[in-house]
Amino acid sequence: MHTFQPYPIELYEANPFTLIADQWYTITAEKDGKVNTMTASWGTLGSLWGKYVAVVYVRESRLTHEFLDACEYFSITNYEKGNRSALKYLGSVSGRDEDKIAGARFHVNYDSGVPFIDEGNFSLICKKIARTEIKPDQFVDPNIESDWYKDGDYHTMYVGEIIKALAR
Repeated sequence: MHTFQPYPIELYEANPFTLIADQWYTITAEKDGKVNTMTASWGTLGSLWGKYVAVVYVRESRLTHEFLDACEYFSITNYEKGNRSALKYLGSVSGRDEDKIAGARFHVNYDSGVPFIDEGNFSLICKKIARTEIKPDQFVDPNIESDWYKDGDYHTMYVGEIIKALAR
């Protein structure tokens, strides 16, 4: 396992647009002693309700959705650029069918009992503080539903208070 050190979140400098949309990240959670992760390219980092937060979006059909609903804490992890094929793999197979973390040749590490992926270079440990289901009646732009939800598999938005940042 790699050694991760706490990192002051106020010193974290990254372009959130390229960090999330271009480089991707994983969302990791634990339920009933099992860990699941998924690749994501939608999300937000910022400030809400007087707290530093990470906002992640997970479709209802994803196993990670079930894990996020069941847990109190989750993590998001960013990676060096050389991990694209593993991140594609994690985004294309289901944890219902196989141990996809092992299949990606990744490993689970823990901080204060919260799982994160050891091969990352930066992880945020988050406490779930809000959850909102995104439904069609909330869209102001009518193209959102036709462009993103033709199959009716909507996202749930999870807001996590960032309680710790870890850097490798």
